[in-house]
Amino acid sequence: MTSRSLIPAVVPAGRMAAMEQPVLGLPQGLELRPWRLSDAAALVAAGRDPGVRRWNRLSVESAEDARRRIVRMHERWRAEQSAIWAVARPDGEALGLIGWGDIDLAEGGAEIVYWLLPAARGNGVAASATKRISRWALTDLGLHRLRLCHSVANPASCRVAAKAGYSLEGTLRSALLHADGWHDEHLHALVQGDV
Repeated sequence: MTSRSLIPAVVPAGRMAAMEQPVLGLPQGLELRPWRLSDAAALVAAGRDPGVRRWNRLSVESAEDARRRIVRMHERWRAEQSAIWAVARPDGEALGLIGWGDIDLAEGGAEIVYWLLPAARGNGVAASATKRISRWALTDLGLHRLRLCHSVANPASCRVAAKAGYSLEGTLRSALLHADGWHDEHLHALVQGDV
């Protein structure tokens, strides 16, 4: 018997896959919803946007590539590996992406990923979306620990983390390779009981 089998999974396998991915409201009149194949143009635009490319390793070559990525998002939800939403206007236009990558149900953790197109930047959307999906991950899904990592050269993400209630835990040295070289990263976390 392994020590892992003595400790029950934080979230039972199959729980997330049995859920429909919810639509979550945001205070700015926006919503978080599952990505649609019709959102391919937003992914292509993000792949070309210097602000997204600077901090994210996103490469989307074509609408066909974007549609494959969207299909993969839905497959990864069912496989309980990630939970990715579009940040969208009520009319359906996708303005950004936010969600959980590196989901580990057994250990109860995940790491947030997000980016916004220029039309959604600068008015608190990233912080409110981070708060909302964090509440979903901790309360509805039942995870225990959420991570937010970003380059130390990206103060905007540091502000998002603070506004969303994430505690700065330290600096990961030379942790992520960007186009301009290796970056140190800040590690922020939110755990059950913080909210």
